[in-house]
Amino acid sequence: MRGPHNIWRLIRTGATFERTGAMRLALEAMDAPRLIRITARIIGWPVQWFGLRGDPDQPPILRALTALGPAYIKFGQLLSTRPDIVGMELARELRILQDALPAFDTDIAKAEVESELCIKIDEVFESFSEPVAAASLAQVHKAVVRETGQVVAVKVLRPGIERAFLKDVDAFFLAAWIIEHISPAARRLRPRAVIEHFSGVVDGELDLRMEASAADEFAANTKDDEGFRVPTLVWDLSARRVLTTEWVEGIPLGDVETVLATGQNATEFATRILQTFLRHALRDGYFHADMHQGNLMRGPNGDLIALDFGIMGRIDTYTRKVYAEILMGFLNRDYTRVAEAHFEAGYVPVDQDVAAFAQALRAVGEPIFDHDASKVSMARLLQHLFDVTARFGMQTRTELILLQRTMVVVEGVTRTFDSNLNMWDTSGVVIERYILDSLGPKAVARDLAATAKVLARFGPRLPALAEAALINLNNTPEPTPKSGSWIWALCGVALGVAATLLIID
Repeated sequence: MRGPHNIWRLIRTGATFERTGAMRLALEAMDAPRLIRITARIIGWPVQWFGLRGDPDQPPILRALTALGPAYIKFGQLLSTRPDIVGMELARELRILQDALPAFDTDIAKAEVESELCIKIDEVFESFSEPVAAASLAQVHKAVVRETGQVVAVKVLRPGIERAFLKDVDAFFLAAWIIEHISPAARRLRPRAVIEHFSGVVDGELDLRMEASAADEFAANTKDDEGFRVPTLVWDLSARRVLTTEWVEGIPLGDVETVLATGQNATEFATRILQTFLRHALRDGYFHADMHQGNLMRGPNGDLIALDFGIMGRIDTYTRKVYAEILMGFLNRDYTRVAEAHFEAGYVPVDQDVAAFAQALRAVGEPIFDHDASKVSMARLLQHLFDVTARFGMQTRTELILLQRTMVVVEGVTRTFDSNLNMWDTSGVVIERYILDSLGPKAVARDLAATAKVLARFGPRLPALAEAALINLNNTPEPTPKSGSWIWALCGVALGVAATLLIID
């Protein structure tokens, strides 16, 4: 990780940021500690002429990232999901980061497809177009399958992209290690964990079988969702470096005027976008985590169509319930409950004061309520929430940050169709339904039944396990076993027996 080539890559990165004018802006946006700012400028300024010049027509930070290449472009896109690190303003700027890289030759793409799928292009495809889109990792071609006549989209990875990424990610780990050692204050942001998350995301995107699996799972989860569609995957024409789906026609959501010219009701469409995202996140625990306009289309029949499944979010059942309670608490302006939910989930250290945390949360929520709907911003709420949780020592949780960031992006998309959409009322419908389904009496009964089944499976072993635990406690001179330990052991046996009897009945 700390080899000379990685040190040189960091020097080149610093030089490029300094030469493009991005260094100062990036450090300010991240509110970097003074020591890091001074160190970065000292290292960057003398060697800036070794840096890449980039496109002077671009804003400084985007100019630096695009000049440094695919790994930096992708890292910039990932950082757009982390406003807790780079600040809300820079996160918004990074969201528009374009994969402005030239397409590679179609003959090379065809060779990659033939090699990966062990086929002859002309035998399988009736036609295979020039690139219709090019990104940092891959490009897309439109093709027609000869046997069926089906029109498909064929995504092909760039040649040699895996090796290039591995080198740059190695340098990112070195940078994170340096930051953590120079600035203890930066450790709360867990820079190495950020790079590990980035590495995991990229690993998934560099193996298109993972994206294919994600698309297939997402399609299965949402197959009954009215007004929402995921392109069908073509498994037999997909492999590690090639991904094939049905070709879908539609209007990109970035072209708002054309979408509305179809007669689409703006408020209904905006509402559907927001509620669809929340439904996937809360109901399924699996959501599209890159829902910007470029990855969404309106189909000819009015369906909302999702594309590109390289970045997906997953949250477990317990975390979904906590998150729903937090959102519902804000909706009801019940800040004590919001605070308690944070403590119960272990998000905030137990040595902090619940009442003080609730008071700080009130300062987050109250300023945004009782305003015109157009002034109520989820983005502003989350920025204030980041500030408060940092002050109370809350550790960064990647899955929640990704969920919160995606909600901010979705808010931005919905605002382009209806700037006066009431985010709280629109969200509340889905959140209340989820809470009713997951926290109500029926949900409690389902949880107890699931627990009983688990205990039943281990029921025959529970007496032996309890006996072993009790013998171990009895043979431990210090500390003296608490009565609670005996009670819990006996309860475990009783529950196991009871669960087994219930299942047998």
